[in-house]
Amino acid sequence: MLFSSQAFLLLFLPLSLLAYYGFAKSYTVRITVLTTVSLVFYGWWDPRFVPLLGGMILMTWFIIRLYARIRKAGVLVIGIGLNLAVLGLFKYANFFAENALNAFGVEHQSWGIVLPLGISFFTFQQVSYLVDCYRDRAPTYRLIEYAAFVSFFPQLIAGPIVRHNQLIPQFSEPLWRDGLVEQVSRGIILLTLGLIKKVFFADELAPIADVGFVAVANGQSIAFGSAWLTALAYSLQLYFDFSAYSDMAIGLGAMFGLKLPLNFNAPYQAVNIRDFWRRWHITLSNFLRDYVYIPLGGSRGNLAQVYWAVMVTMLLCGLWHGAGWTFIAWGVLHGAAICSNRAWERIGRSLPAPGAWLLTMLFVIFGWVLFRADNFIVAQSFFVAMSGVGGFDTGTLDWKDFSYVVVASVAAVIGPTSFTLSRRANLLKRRYAIAVACGLVLVTLRVGQGRGLEFLYFQF
Repeated sequence: MLFSSQAFLLLFLPLSLLAYYGFAKSYTVRITVLTTVSLVFYGWWDPRFVPLLGGMILMTWFIIRLYARIRKAGVLVIGIGLNLAVLGLFKYANFFAENALNAFGVEHQSWGIVLPLGISFFTFQQVSYLVDCYRDRAPTYRLIEYAAFVSFFPQLIAGPIVRHNQLIPQFSEPLWRDGLVEQVSRGIILLTLGLIKKVFFADELAPIADVGFVAVANGQSIAFGSAWLTALAYSLQLYFDFSAYSDMAIGLGAMFGLKLPLNFNAPYQAVNIRDFWRRWHITLSNFLRDYVYIPLGGSRGNLAQVYWAVMVTMLLCGLWHGAGWTFIAWGVLHGAAICSNRAWERIGRSLPAPGAWLLTMLFVIFGWVLFRADNFIVAQSFFVAMSGVGGFDTGTLDWKDFSYVVVASVAAVIGPTSFTLSRRANLLKRRYAIAVACGLVLVTLRVGQGRGLEFLYFQF
């Protein structure tokens, strides 16, 4: 079930809110309702994976309960290993088997493993909790609280990556409290803005990007102008698609009286690559910092150790995004850029802000081409065309598509963030209420035409 679908907007969401607030006085029932509707939401995609999600929740919770009784750290290590093993089986088994067999000249017959939606996200949630228990930084929660935390449907499929201490303590707060109306108001505004970004920006940019990548993947050549149009369209599609999901997730959380962490903060305004990662997929960056980079000594070691920690962290970041060498190369490329940026700052050099921004965006866009390409040959074809080696032909450009990309670029680079807009607006004021109502009607009519696309990060 897509957030940007009539079934969700007109049926699932209203009924879920009605049930949740209907049991506001009973904490246990209210949290049970939240868990139940979340499992229904997850099962709507494919009921076969509900037992997997439920089983991983139960397994992890029982491991934590066992640790609380016997205080043996090895139990938690086993729990972390089991969670990562499940992720590895579904996401990486074919990739590693193929490369291992290819090394011996044997062709791998792909196993028919279907990747469960959201497994990368809810696995990281559970691993972070297990690690926090290992560090004695986490209490033991009741099963219903823990299940509601992991399965909470707004963030279940594609984040933000929420940690236990960011969400579970909120469950016990009084639901009917001062500020709830304002919080729900901002949540509806964020949901609406996210829907608009998804339906009228990301979904419209998708076919522009797909045409170029599909053509090159099929062996066709691509001209300079078309290559850049494709690369820009995909860079913008990815931003609007993923940030739209995060906006909607945070907005939906607010509608249930819960605060989820910010995940995007105008990343295409970044003036260096480290600034970009402080703004892009913030919860993933923070997760990798706290559970990979710092444990590897990145915050306290010598320069060589810092660079090593950066490279390992970003390699794992690339691998987390997908089981393929292009994803790994993308992660390593960003790691090298972060190290280069650190070295540049150490020698006390700097670029004017416009130049720094342009250099950063060029790197990011070229990186997204590698991220999207099916293989290195496709990426190389784009890089050659974008560099102008084969000429600067722009004659085949679709100027309607070009205009759309320009408008989207201005919105992404100059326009205010959804969070900023939601903080300024209030549905208690008539003009904002009318604008939001019109936006919801337009989105509902649009998706009713069958134009809604799945979110890109459902596949990660």
